[in-house]
Amino acid sequence: MCLVASVFVPDMAVRLGLVVAGGGLGYIGGRPSGIEQRTARLIAHDPDHAFITDRHGNVGYTNHTAVGRFGDCRGRKLSDVFENLIADPASLLDRMQRATAQQHSCKEYIITRRAHFRLRISKLDQEQFLWRLDELGGIDAIQGEGLMFPLVTAASDGVISHQNKAFRELYGGSVNHLRDVFDELPLMSGQTVSMKTLSGRVSVVIAETKGQAGRRDIIVMPSDKLPKVMPTLGAGWDAIEDLPVPLLKIGAEGAILASNREARQLLGMELSREQRMSDILDGLGRPINDWLREAAEGRGGHVSQFLRGRADRQGTFVQVTLNIAGKANDPHLIAVLNDVTELKTLEAQFVQSQKMQAIGQLAGGVAHDFNNLLTAISGHCDLLLLRHDEGDQNYGDLIQIHQNANRAASLVGQLLAFSRKQNLQPEVIDLRDTLSDLTHLLNRLVGEKVTLSLHHDPGLAQIKADKRQLEQVLMNLVVNARDAMNGAGEIQVETENLVLTEPMIKDRAVVPPGEYVSVKVIDEGHGIAPEKLPKIFEPFYTTKRTGEGTGLGLSTAYGIVKQTGGYIFADSEVDSGTEFSLLFPSYDIPVAEPLTSVVDTAELMAQPVDGVVLLVEDEAPVRAFASRALRLRGYTVLEADCAEAAIDLLADPELHVDLFVTDVIMPGMDGPTWVRQALQQRPNTKVVFVSGYAEDAFGDGETRIPNSVFLPKPFSLNALTQTVQAQLNDAA
Repeated sequence: MCLVASVFVPDMAVRLGLVVAGGGLGYIGGRPSGIEQRTARLIAHDPDHAFITDRHGNVGYTNHTAVGRFGDCRGRKLSDVFENLIADPASLLDRMQRATAQQHSCKEYIITRRAHFRLRISKLDQEQFLWRLDELGGIDAIQGEGLMFPLVTAASDGVISHQNKAFRELYGGSVNHLRDVFDELPLMSGQTVSMKTLSGRVSVVIAETKGQAGRRDIIVMPSDKLPKVMPTLGAGWDAIEDLPVPLLKIGAEGAILASNREARQLLGMELSREQRMSDILDGLGRPINDWLREAAEGRGGHVSQFLRGRADRQGTFVQVTLNIAGKANDPHLIAVLNDVTELKTLEAQFVQSQKMQAIGQLAGGVAHDFNNLLTAISGHCDLLLLRHDEGDQNYGDLIQIHQNANRAASLVGQLLAFSRKQNLQPEVIDLRDTLSDLTHLLNRLVGEKVTLSLHHDPGLAQIKADKRQLEQVLMNLVVNARDAMNGAGEIQVETENLVLTEPMIKDRAVVPPGEYVSVKVIDEGHGIAPEKLPKIFEPFYTTKRTGEGTGLGLSTAYGIVKQTGGYIFADSEVDSGTEFSLLFPSYDIPVAEPLTSVVDTAELMAQPVDGVVLLVEDEAPVRAFASRALRLRGYTVLEADCAEAAIDLLADPELHVDLFVTDVIMPGMDGPTWVRQALQQRPNTKVVFVSGYAEDAFGDGETRIPNSVFLPKPFSLNALTQTVQAQLNDAA
C-alpha cells in the first residue's frame, strides 16, 4: 500500500534554502553543468537523500546519503531507483515534475506500511531538477510520548487492507471492512462519526488522506468521549506533527493553541508567532469568532465551512471542519483542514465559463435579431434608392440611412465575434504582408508621438485566418497600446515562428505541441494591475474611464482568435507595460489556384432571368423585402412563413420550384431539416440558406446539403438577387 498526499510549495522558497555558501541558487548562472556542480557541493553532505536529474529523469548526481542507501545511481532513471519504494514511481515523478512548471517546486508524502517519506522537487533550470527524499519513520512510529493514533488503510469499496497496532487495540482485534467499524459511510475528512470499539461505541473524528487507485488512509482521532486506549490531543499533540493531514488546535475565543507541520505549510503560519483564526482565514461573511464560539457550545460546529486565506494567502482555499475536544476544564476545538484550492479554482473556471457562455448566447441572440431588423431596414432602403437618383432631394437622406445601417451591422458583427458565431472567410495569409498593408493605417491611428516598430521572422510561416477579422484584432491591440501610453512611446509588433515540443500551460489554457506563428504587441504603458488582468477579455470590462471605451475590443479579439483556432495571452506589470501574445497554428499546405472563375456582376445582372423561388422566412419585414426584390428582378416568388407551411406547399406534385431560399433558425422545424425532407422528393432543387448566425450554426455533425450556398444577414438587394441568379445559372 502506498498513500500519496500532495502539497505544493510556493515558488522558490524551498529551492534548498540555498541562500548560503556564497550565494543563493536562484542567482547561479552559466551552463547547466555549472549549476549541477555548485548544487552538488551544497548538498553533498545533506542528511536527506538528494539527486539531480535531467528533464527525462536520468540521474546525474547522487549525494553521500543517497549513495549509502541506493548506491551510485548516476545514469539510471530515478523511477528505477525508487521502484522498490513507491508504487508506480514513474507516474508520481512525472506528475511532480510537471507541477514544477508552474510552482517551481513541489512535495509529496509517501506513506507505506513500513515507512513514511517526504519527496521534494525543485527546478534548477529548464533542464535540471533537484530531488530530496527524507524518511519520517514508519506509520506506527508516528507517535508522541508513547501514544499512537489508530490508522486503517482501505480500498475504494471499503475493504480494509491494513490496520496498525493502535487501531487493533482500539477495535479489539482485526477487521475486514469499514462497515464493520463505522455507522456512517462514506467517511469524510473532518467528520465526527460513531465507531465500534472494544469498550463500546464512541465518537471519533476522521482524518483522511487519499492514495492511488482509490486507496485511502483513515486516521482516527479523539472526540469528546475517549476510550482509555486512545491518546488525547491535548497531551499528545506532538503525535500528529508529521501526519499528512493539516490540523489546528483552537481555543473557544479563536486563538490557535497548536498546529502541525501540514497546517503551517498550508496556511503560511509561523511556529513561534501567536495567531488567531481570524488572522489567517476569512470568507464566512460574519466574524469567524462567532462561528468558533457556536462550535464550542455544540451548535453547528460539524458543518464544514469553505474559507480563504488572508494577506499573501488569498489564493488558498480550505475546507474547515471543527470538532469539540478536551476536558471540561480545558475545552478546545480541533480543526481538520482540507486544501480545496484546486477545487475552488476549477469551480471559478466553471463559473467563468458558464458566465461567458451565457453572455455569448445572449450576444448571439441579440445579434441575430438585430440582423433581421437591419436586413429589413437596409433592404427597404435599397428598394427606395431604386426609385431615386442623385438629383432627388431625398437621395442624401437615403444614403445616410444606408450607411448607418452598415455601421450598425459592423457593431453587430462585434457581438457575433465575441460569441464566436460570426461568419469567417478564412484564407492562407502571410502576416508580414498583412502587417505591411496595415502599417499606414496603424501609423495614422497611433499618432505622431507614438513610434510603431515592426520586427518579422524572415522565414515566417503562413497561417489560415480571416484577413479582415485578423486586421481588426491587430488594430484593437495597437489602439489599446496607444491609449495605455497616453499617446507617447513605442509600440513593438513582433512575429516569429514557434515550435512547441510539449504542451504549454499558460493562463489556465493548454497549448498542444506543434508549429505556431507568434504575434506580439508590446507597449511601454502604465500596465494592468494583477487583480484586473484575468478580467480583461470579459465583455464590457474596461480599464478606461467612462466614455473612453466600450469594453468590447479585447473580448471581440478573444472571440476572433479562438474561432480561428488560435490563442491569446496577456502579460503585464504595473508601470512596465503590457505584452499581448497571439499564437496561430502554422499552415504549410500549398495554396491551390481557384477552380472557378470570378463571375462578372454586371454581366450576370444583364442576363435575363426566369425561375420559381420558394421563400421561407418567419420574419415578416425580411420576407416582404426579399420577395419584392426577387419579383423586381423577374422571378416568380412563393412565400411561406414557416417550414411546415413550405412542406404543405410542396405536397402538390404539380408545383414546380427551382430554388429554395430559407432562413436557418425558425420556430418549429429549422431550415436544414425541412430542406432535407423536401429534397427527398425534389433532389435537384437548389438552395440558398440565409441567417443572422454563422454558417456553421447548422452544420455541426451533419453532412453538407448538396447544391446549397449560404448568404449571411444583413444582405443587400444586390447580394440577394446575385446569389439567387448565380445559383440558378450554376450547372448542377
